[in-house]
Amino acid sequence: MALTSRRSTVPITELEHSAFCKTEDNLPSKPLAEEMAVNVRWQQIPDEYLHYTADELDYRIGAARKKLGKTVTILGHHYQREEVIKYADFQGDSFLLSREAGTRPEADYIIFCGVHFMAETACILAAPNQRVILPNITAGCSMADMAPMEDVDDAWSDLEDVLGPGGIIPVTYMNSNAKPVLEWAFSEGERILFLPDQHLGRNTALEMGIALDEMVVWNPFRQLGGNTPEQLKNAKIVLWQGHCSVHTRFTVSQIESARALHPDINIVVHPECPMETVQAADKVGSTEYIRELVNSGSPGSKWGIGTEVSLVNRLAINNPDKTVFCLDPVTCPCSTMYRIHPAYVLWMLDGLLEGKVNNEITVSEDVRRDSRIALDRMLSLK
Repeated sequence: MALTSRRSTVPITELEHSAFCKTEDNLPSKPLAEEMAVNVRWQQIPDEYLHYTADELDYRIGAARKKLGKTVTILGHHYQREEVIKYADFQGDSFLLSREAGTRPEADYIIFCGVHFMAETACILAAPNQRVILPNITAGCSMADMAPMEDVDDAWSDLEDVLGPGGIIPVTYMNSNAKPVLEWAFSEGERILFLPDQHLGRNTALEMGIALDEMVVWNPFRQLGGNTPEQLKNAKIVLWQGHCSVHTRFTVSQIESARALHPDINIVVHPECPMETVQAADKVGSTEYIRELVNSGSPGSKWGIGTEVSLVNRLAINNPDKTVFCLDPVTCPCSTMYRIHPAYVLWMLDGLLEGKVNNEITVSEDVRRDSRIALDRMLSLK
């Protein structure tokens, strides 16, 4: 029997986070058995897939894709490792991939090489006959998991008690359109609950001219999020206390070190970095923005980048006429994105050849209905 969707939250341990950090530039994949030997809690798959070499995986994936033809589309997020992203029919950030999911009518199956919430988004936006697959069901997102529905429900109830019904508008985001989303929300009401990443919310609000003293942070483990009723009433934005484990690694001192080595360097960072880091950078933007910026840069230009290392390494490879490097000298990939190994992709393809759909992502109809409204609204604001 094929495996179906399970809302699987497998936390990132310190062991897993450190196991794939390197001080050199590249992070080559190993056979899956070797990567799982460091006691990561990844999804178990049939033993035959554990020991395939890179060449064997490449050959088998190519053969399977040839047989399946256009019935399968593979979407790949920029943070995927090089050995996975090369199989993608389309690469992008979360926003672009969400939009792309609804524009592949010829595909019966969408294999989404990203994380769980992105695959759920693709499922909502895809045609009713299309089935969305996540290669490794444990590929979640630690930041998304910082705002579980139970905690958000409790926060919403508390905020309505203080502010009254309709006193605050909840907003989630995809980082490349956070500003238009906030602008829309402020046209609808006077306060926003921004979740799950506090840093992106703070950085975007500052760009819009909202002062720091008009923002408060909501800690879901404290009464009223750690705020007084007066603080909540005076706030324009309530920032959920979540963060991206990749982007909080980037610091002002890293930027200073890069400038000391390369006085003519361009510093560009992701908006989920801490406020101080963003303010010290030359430019700030989504992964898609960073990619376009570096690719269009002049030959000989130098770029210090504050985002996930798989994308940075890819930019360096694709721009040999420029100096491109990650600001963090200890390069750590996004641990949950890294859970997708080429062996999992092959397992998905082999299942389809056998008439099985493993790791299908499904969304209940009641959630799909309301989420589709929010997603269509978000996509229209780009």
